[in-house]
Amino acid sequence: MSSNTGFAQILDLEILARALRGDMAAFADIYRLYGRACYNLALRLLGNAATAEDIVQEVFLKLMSMLRSFRGEAPFGAWLKRLTVNASIDFLRRERRLDGVDAEAILAQQAAIEPGAEQAIDVQVLLRQLSPRARAVLVLHELEGYTHKEMASLFGQTESYSKSLLARSLQRLNALVDAAAPTSSADHV
Repeated sequence: MSSNTGFAQILDLEILARALRGDMAAFADIYRLYGRACYNLALRLLGNAATAEDIVQEVFLKLMSMLRSFRGEAPFGAWLKRLTVNASIDFLRRERRLDGVDAEAILAQQAAIEPGAEQAIDVQVLLRQLSPRARAVLVLHELEGYTHKEMASLFGQTESYSKSLLARSLQRLNALVDAAAPTSSADHV
């Protein structure tokens, strides 16, 4: 048994061949292998469990129609990861109609009423306090290893936009950690 998890798991070629023939049990096997990894990535990018679930459903529905475009030039998990990132970024683009709303102010209000600040620092809570684009850039660069060039292409922006947004996001995240640290620094042995 392989110790690989998440997107690094190896998809059995027989399962892939069955899925290409339209075998729904093979699609279920693929979901069992990669569903959690897709959900976790979408959750980190979008900061909302229900939206992440919707993205996973969208990705696996797309997978059924797009599987023939998988060329095998990269591992299947990397290809599926790219589908998940693209679906998440597309969701953020669709939500641009909310541009007139001050997302930072809304997130600050949510953070003020969100429980758990007095407990250990919760990374998901901190990430949710960033704007959706800032969170996506930070997660893609710092956790998923995307380059600024790749992110510029994904977001339709320049590399300097990506670098600037990442720097501001890290600065804000550090400030949030500093603000939360005094209340979570109780000495435990």
